[in-house]
Amino acid sequence: MASHPGAALCILLLVTGFHAGLLQQGHCFTYNNSYSAIIPGICWQPREHQNLVTEDITVVEGEVAIISCRVKNNDDSVIQLLNPNRQTIYFRDVRPLKDSRFQLVNFSSNELRVSLSNVTLEDEGRYLCQLYTDPPQEAFTTITVLVPPHNLVIDVQKDTYVEGEEVEMNCTALASKPAGTIRWFQGNKALTAVKTDVEYMEERMFRVRSQLVLTAKREDDGIPIVCLVDHPAVKDLQTQQYLDVQYKPMVSVSVKYPQGLTREGETLELVCSATGKPRPESILWQRVDDDLPEHVLILGDNLLFGNLNKTDNGTYRCEASNSVGSASADYTLFVYDHPTTLPPPTTTTTTTTTTTTPFIITDASATTEPAVHDTWAGDETPLVVDHAVIGGVVAVVVFAMLCLLIILGRYFARHKGTYFTHEAKGADDAADADTAIINAEGGQNSCEEKKEYFI
Repeated sequence: MASHPGAALCILLLVTGFHAGLLQQGHCFTYNNSYSAIIPGICWQPREHQNLVTEDITVVEGEVAIISCRVKNNDDSVIQLLNPNRQTIYFRDVRPLKDSRFQLVNFSSNELRVSLSNVTLEDEGRYLCQLYTDPPQEAFTTITVLVPPHNLVIDVQKDTYVEGEEVEMNCTALASKPAGTIRWFQGNKALTAVKTDVEYMEERMFRVRSQLVLTAKREDDGIPIVCLVDHPAVKDLQTQQYLDVQYKPMVSVSVKYPQGLTREGETLELVCSATGKPRPESILWQRVDDDLPEHVLILGDNLLFGNLNKTDNGTYRCEASNSVGSASADYTLFVYDHPTTLPPPTTTTTTTTTTTTPFIITDASATTEPAVHDTWAGDETPLVVDHAVIGGVVAVVVFAMLCLLIILGRYFARHKGTYFTHEAKGADDAADADTAIINAEGGQNSCEEKKEYFI
């Protein structure tokens, strides 16, 4: 058989077109198997690219899925939708399948849109869109059904914990598809789980279990522990468990009054504050290493000193207890001397109306007080000088000196003036000296004549 270059080319085109499915019938030429030659008439030409378009669908169980079969270029071809079992759901705008959950949303020469309500896991699979061209075109759309966790539960070993105990919690997300991810929080603080287990169940479902272990603290009491699950079918699915933590009391002692230093004769009231869970059953006041003073009163949680004195110095302890344990707080009392007010200047008046001012010795440290009340003050006490006593002593000394000066003055005044004697009495009348001497000597025998006078 003679070979012809054009016939060979036509044969090559025909064979390639049949095997690839890319030729369609037209008015061009054909190939005659009998004569192995090109015969004018009908021939096969390459057809256009895929004209049918659809998309995959992800839907949550119980919701509505929308299946759409679209034609890019309208050629008035028939569109058909089939389920994964190759049963026709819709042929054009007719629904042969007896399932009322499928409803026609839109039908035109360009689109077939169908809704599927109340989606279940059985509806999951590959759906087929067919376009009746020659040859027919097909496109698959896959429906994926998500199942949120049916329940989220936290399990704890017991309801109440004591501070310091180990707390174990388990959070379980039941029957979800796909498996969720569990996270733990305490308030806004993220916690780390000890372990997480994922268990496969029937019907493509999963169960997730996460375990958390922590140590109970008093700060945890009343704070929720949150278990949160991340899942594409649900948002912010969480549950929480409140911790009930019991702890021993916390005790503190404060001064109600006075503000500042505690001095002799004043009143002091101490307040004992105690908190705990459960509430402290009793509060006990005691003096460390000694008995409470007899004049001290216990008024509820307070300790009252009616009249402070230095014998009250010491350490006082407030102790509180509950079913968990006991705790205490101490207060060290130091009583200062009572402050003394300075007297006004003392004035002493004598017969000479002389005024003297006593000298007053002052000590700067006696009036200096600490600015802040210190319950651990040292052993030194402020020096207070009795100025009244000193002034009185000085006044008495000055008065005695003045009296002595007055007495001496009067004495010297009496011994001052003319000294008179009568020893020569009678000598004035004598005729001569001898007679005068005799008369004078004779006058000494008379006691009356010898008297002396002081003027």
